[in-house]
Amino acid sequence: MSSASIAANTSLPHLVSDLENLNGRVGHLTPEQEAVLRDFKAILATTDYFDPAVHDDHQVLRFLRARKFDIPAAKKMWIDCQVWRKENGVDTIIQTFEFPEYMAAMKFYPRWYHKVDKLGRPVYIEQLGMLDLQRLFSVSTEERMQRNHVHEYERLIKYRLAACSIKFNRHFEQSTVIMDLKNVALSTFPSVYGIVKSVSAIAQDYYPEMLGKMFVINAPMLFTGVWSLVKPMLDEVTVRKIVILGPTYLPTLLETIDSENLPRCLGGTCTSCPEGCEHSDIGPWNDGSVEGYPKPEFEQIAIKYGALDVYRHVKNRK
Repeated sequence: MSSASIAANTSLPHLVSDLENLNGRVGHLTPEQEAVLRDFKAILATTDYFDPAVHDDHQVLRFLRARKFDIPAAKKMWIDCQVWRKENGVDTIIQTFEFPEYMAAMKFYPRWYHKVDKLGRPVYIEQLGMLDLQRLFSVSTEERMQRNHVHEYERLIKYRLAACSIKFNRHFEQSTVIMDLKNVALSTFPSVYGIVKSVSAIAQDYYPEMLGKMFVINAPMLFTGVWSLVKPMLDEVTVRKIVILGPTYLPTLLETIDSENLPRCLGGTCTSCPEGCEHSDIGPWNDGSVEGYPKPEFEQIAIKYGALDVYRHVKNRK
């Protein structure tokens, strides 16, 4: 069943609940949670860190859920995030961030978005077995790569998720992630762990509740030891969203992602990427399926430093 049919079919609550937990979200709040939301917004309104014209209930609830609707803890997390955003110019990073090492960084640290899962959420893929930190940091720095990740989170929220929400006529605030460990040697696990840890910290502190599901595929048998190091960095809700799979991962992936939406390099049957699924960044945000998309202002780095045609997927679709 395609993502479009699932998103449009309201007679499949069992399937939706299997793929997505809606508890604590707009339209799915208990009376107690509604009251906490009202009180929390009233408290934030007395600070310099809340603008109701910018910060909607979807965003506020992500912070409340991340702190189990504990108002003092959620308030600290919210203010810490707003201070961080101001100090790092995050509100304007789409317009101001330059990344001339774009092509080299993609080669030495392959990661990209590819279509959507069965709910309509963007699918994000990292091939950690092809991560070459020595070469990566010969063209970039850890600080710049972290900033690139922040830039991509902002594009996810303002561009990719926005397009998916329009296409499937519902609000999306999460993505599905595939971390491919194929060819990751045990000797390189410490370096892989280091970069995953730095990115995870940004996600957990400043972009809470944006992970829908994560599949770690091609995990070697000894990965259990590494996973025991990573788990303490994550809250229990996040841990429950992560599935560790070996080389026979495909049947499990296909429970969440349609085969035609899965890259061929991962065993899918995608036919939308004549130049290869890797780095295609194809989805409702640029495939011509949503009116008004793609938006060149969100594709400036790929256009400027990747010499990519922002309308390439639209043309392939015709």
